[in-house]
Amino acid sequence: MTPSRLLCTLLLLLLGTSAWAINESIAPENATGWQHPRRILASEALVVSAHPLATEAGFNMLQQGGSALDAAVAVQAMLTLVEPQSSGIGGGAFMLYWDQSSQTLHAYDGRETAPATVTERLFLQDDGTAMAWSDALVGGRSVGVPGVLKMLEMAHQRHGRLDWATLFAPGIAQAEQGFVVGNRLHRLIATGVNPGLDRYPSSRDYFFDATGSPLATGSLLRNPELADSFRLIAAQGADALYQGPLADKILQSVTATQDNPGQLSRTDLAGYTAREREPVCMPYREYRVCGFPPPTSGGVTLLQILGLLQHTSLAELPHDSAGFAHLFTQASRLAYADRAHYLADPDFVEVPTKALLETEYLRQRAQLIHSERDMGLATPGQPTTLSRAEDQSPERPSTSHFVIRDAEGNLLSMTSSIEMAFGSTLMAGGFLLNNQLTDFSFVPEINGAPVANRVEAGKRPRSSMAPIMVFDADNQPVAALGSPGGSRIINYVAQTLLLMMHTNLTLQDILYQPNVSNRNGETELEEATAAEQLLFELQDMGHRVSIRELNSGIHAIRRLPDGRWESGVDPRREGMALGR
Repeated sequence: MTPSRLLCTLLLLLLGTSAWAINESIAPENATGWQHPRRILASEALVVSAHPLATEAGFNMLQQGGSALDAAVAVQAMLTLVEPQSSGIGGGAFMLYWDQSSQTLHAYDGRETAPATVTERLFLQDDGTAMAWSDALVGGRSVGVPGVLKMLEMAHQRHGRLDWATLFAPGIAQAEQGFVVGNRLHRLIATGVNPGLDRYPSSRDYFFDATGSPLATGSLLRNPELADSFRLIAAQGADALYQGPLADKILQSVTATQDNPGQLSRTDLAGYTAREREPVCMPYREYRVCGFPPPTSGGVTLLQILGLLQHTSLAELPHDSAGFAHLFTQASRLAYADRAHYLADPDFVEVPTKALLETEYLRQRAQLIHSERDMGLATPGQPTTLSRAEDQSPERPSTSHFVIRDAEGNLLSMTSSIEMAFGSTLMAGGFLLNNQLTDFSFVPEINGAPVANRVEAGKRPRSSMAPIMVFDADNQPVAALGSPGGSRIINYVAQTLLLMMHTNLTLQDILYQPNVSNRNGETELEEATAAEQLLFELQDMGHRVSIRELNSGIHAIRRLPDGRWESGVDPRREGMALGR
C-alpha cells in the first residue's frame, strides 16, 4: 500500500469502529440533518411517516377506530401541507394493502397519466434532440393527471371504516392554524434544488417571504387555500379535484404558463381512473417478498436483485464487508440493466414480468457475477424475444413513504410522490402539481428500436417507487417498508431488506446503516459515514466509486418473535413513529 493510501485508510478508520457505524459528528450537512428517532414497540397499531404531524394525524384516525386505510388518507392530506416538496394530492402513489380478514394483498395504482393530446415528441426539440431536463421540468409541460386521491378513494370504499370527511379534519385544522417550517423544508427552498421555485407567483409567494428570502426555519406557514380545497374534497369526494372549481384551478395553472404550457384538459382530469393490479412476489430464504408491479419498476427490479443474490455467497459474508457491498452492487447492475429495457406501463407495452423473475433466468444471469471483480456496465438479458432500446428518463429523488398497521392486523405500505422536489413548481388550490411526465423517456426510440417507457397519450410513466411487504411461511405479514429517493429507491429498499434478513440488528439500527447504491454505473458510497472505509477495497475490485449524499427516507415496521411490532424511522429525515 502506498503511503498516501495508507494515510487515507487511517483517516477513514477514524470514522468508527464498525465499518457501518454512522459518525454523527461529521454527518453530511444536507437538507435533512441527522435525527435520533425513537424506536416504538407496539402490540396493536403503529404509524410511521415522514413528518410528526402526519404521523399524529394517521394515529388519531386509528385511535378513533379507523382502519389502516383511513389513517393513510389523513397522513397523505397532512403531508400535502407539511411536506409539500415531496408528495401531495397534486401527485400520484402506489400502495400495497394487506386485508387481514380476507387474507388478501391488494396493489392500488394511483400513478399519474399523460394527457390525451401528447405525442412521443413531448420532450423533443424541433431538431429531434431531447430537451434539457431543467427546461422540461418547470411549468405545465411536465404535469400528469394526479392520481393519489382517486386511488385513496377507491381503496377507502373497500377498506375504510370512518367517514371520508373525517379523514381530512386534521389537515384542514392544521392548514388553517399553520405549521412550523422545519430545517429540511427551509434548506430545500434555500439551496435552489428546484430551479423554478421562484418563477411563478403562486409558489414564489408561498415559499418565500415578503423580502424574497426563503422561508426561515421556525416560521409559521399557513395555507387557508389548501384548507378550502380539503373541505371541498371532504364534502364531495375525490371528484372535487377532477371536476368543478378545483379542476378549473389546475387547468388554469397548467395551461397559463406561457414559457412552458401543458396539454392537460378537462377531459383528462374527469377521465382519470385508479387501478388495482396484481402484486409481484418471490420467495427469499424462508420469506415471501411482495412488491408493486409495473408501471413502477420498483417491485420487479428489487425482486430481481434478491433472486440474483440467492445464487451468490452473500449470506456467508459480514454485512459490513466490501464483499457484501460488491455482490449487492453486481446484482443491482444486472437488475437495473433489465429495468432500463423492459419495464414500463403494461397497459401500453408488453412487459415480460414473469420471464424477468423466472428462477432459471436469474440463475443464468447470476453467473455473470464475479465474486472479486466488478463486471462493469451490464447489458440486459434476453428473457424474451422483445426488442427494446434503453430508457432515457432522468428520474429525480423526492417522494415520501409511510407504513401503517391497525388493531385488526391490516397493513399498508404506500409510496407517494410529485417527482422532483417541489414538482413542476405550479400550484393550484394550495398544493403543488407534479412533474411526473419527466419520468418518461425523453427519447422515444434508439436506432429504430422503441423505448418501452416512451411518451404516449394516457400512459403512466415508469417509476422506481417500491412499497414492499414481507410474509412468513404461514402467509402472515412480518414487515412493510419503502423509501423515497428517485431511481435509487430500489437500492435503498433492497439493502434494507437484506440487512433485515441477514443480521440481528433492530430495525431502527438497520436504518442507521450507510447506503450503498449502484444503478449500473458508479458504485456510490454515502458520504461522511463509515461506508467510506470500503472505498479502496472496492476500487481494487475494479469499481468506479463516488462518495456522495445518499438521502434515503426509509420507513418500515417489522413483527418481532413475541408478536409485537417495531418501528424504523430513517434518521436522515424528520419522520416519527407512534404506536400502542
